Amino acid sequence: VAAILISAANAIARRALGVSSNGWLELQWYLFGAVFMLGSAWTLKVDEHIRIDVLSSRLSSRARGRLELFGHLFFLIPFVGLMLYLAVPFVTKSITSGEASPNPGGLPIWPAKALIGLGFVSLALQALSELIKRLALMRGLLQETAVGLQGAEAEAERLLQELAIPEDRGDAAAPPRH
Repeated sequence: VAAILISAANAIARRALGVSSNGWLELQWYLFGAVFMLGSAWTLKVDEHIRIDVLSSRLSSRARGRLELFGHLFFLIPFVGLMLYLAVPFVTKSITSGEASPNPGGLPIWPAKALIGLGFVSLALQALSELIKRLALMRGLLQETAVGLQGAEAEAERLLQELAIPEDRGDAAAPPRH
């Protein structure tokens, strides 16, 4: 919401008043980046991350669990580890030098770079949580819930049933069916 309000105010000030501020523009970029960096762990938590649904939907729950476990162990966790390995010196150097924007009226850059590190730390923690959940599911210690693909399919079915018009109802206000 803050990014939207700042973006709108910035556009209005630029168009209506002919006033522009590098600081407000950079803040807009920082907030946009924060949404993606800090939202990645949440996206993984609520099982809305990208996967190949055409393949995943045809697999059994057990096979899907194994595929998720494989993806977490051999792709997600190594990728996050590499990004943290690269981000720590990148962020540390920016913080210790007090790096700031070269633009007049610009903001310090190190808080935006620190968000990169924070985003990958939170993604690493969520990846470990997901790994533990997958192992618990495979051992039968945890019950699978209808989230992600199954949840989306259930929601789509519910919406279709809600939108369906019974043939015998004959509602005059209902749109014609083709």
